[in-house]
Amino acid sequence: MSLLSIVITLVLEQLHALPVERLAPAAGLWPDFSKTSSTMAGHSHGAIAWGLGVALPAALLVLLHGLLMYFQPLLAFVLGIAALYLTMGFRQFSHHFTNIHLALRRGDTDEARRVLAQWRGRSGDRLSSSDIARLAIEQALLASHRHVFAPLLWFVVLGPGGALFYRLAHGMDELWGGRSEAEFGEFGAFSRQAFAVIDWLPVRVTAASFAVVGDFEDAVHCWRTQAVRWPEAGSGILLASGAGALGVRLGMPVHEAFPDSGEAADRPELGLGEDADPDFMLSTIGLVWRSLVLGLAVLTLVWLSSWVGG
Repeated sequence: MSLLSIVITLVLEQLHALPVERLAPAAGLWPDFSKTSSTMAGHSHGAIAWGLGVALPAALLVLLHGLLMYFQPLLAFVLGIAALYLTMGFRQFSHHFTNIHLALRRGDTDEARRVLAQWRGRSGDRLSSSDIARLAIEQALLASHRHVFAPLLWFVVLGPGGALFYRLAHGMDELWGGRSEAEFGEFGAFSRQAFAVIDWLPVRVTAASFAVVGDFEDAVHCWRTQAVRWPEAGSGILLASGAGALGVRLGMPVHEAFPDSGEAADRPELGLGEDADPDFMLSTIGLVWRSLVLGLAVLTLVWLSSWVGG
């Protein structure tokens, strides 16, 4: 059932992707709730709020899916497809990547900067075309994990509730986990710590997939030697493995935070090989799709082995 649900959802998402704007209103409820609750500014209150905003909805969906599996398996199957359709998909981020690639291809660097800034929520008026391609590749590798591979893995483990659990936890981490203690106390600490635990295995599964379908030796080398230098451990593993698999250099300082100051954001170098360009952006698309095919092939083998064994 899981494999068929995933395949159908991927086909539906390619035919008619759900606009990202329609997902925004639900996410927009979290900041208001967090601001109200942040007056308590305690770690325990953050845990309670996280439980209500992440664990409870996911648990209810797991329960509902389990009941439907027992009484109405067909409805359970439809629920799984609906949950996946809402929580995962390439089209939730690929339009930005495609527009940046097309702009760079036709030499419209200003347009590529504008789309990248919109995607990342961060200006970069002094970015070169190579910087833009590099940052777009990084963003695509991270987004493919958070919007596709990790939700799929949790879907396989827990069903529809698993996919919802991951995406809600990621949303809470983005909205609360990155807040400074001076602004937000320790309220967001739990969401940050919880997501690190939830994402620990999916990050490594995705990074291993990049390595298997790309340059395995370089991907593993970069993973082992370079990921630890990246500020965020999970992102460092994904970017180091992806860069090594592609044979491209990622990371490195870029002029983005304060374009008028002449200062560059300090970022360690990841990967081996050449500087990023539009051709590597195409290679990134191929890497992500090959990783997805690998995952589906593994699921198919598991299903066949269980069917033959049963």
